[in-house]
Amino acid sequence: MDFYTTVLRKSAGYWVALCLENGLVGQGINQEAAIKQLNEAIASFLEVYKIEPNIYHASLTIEELYEFLAVEDTQPGKLIKVLTLSVPTD
Repeated sequence: MDFYTTVLRKSAGYWVALCLENGLVGQGINQEAAIKQLNEAIASFLEVYKIEPNIYHASLTIEELYEFLAVEDTQPGKLIKVLTLSVPTD
């Protein structure tokens, strides 16, 4: 099992989950749906990465994280969560 750091935030009525280790995102109408989409994106990426290891794979920079957190910053007291996501590996 691999573990990833995930930041969740609400944006334009949807929840967006961002993986800090690889920059992949998932979106959904609630937190659980966004996490599920991100989990599927990471699992798909890992499958491709096994056969194509030359695919770009890097952690987010602090500037990219700041941009993610600052976009559409119009909701006072908006909710942001940080959590660890576990993705099964073969």
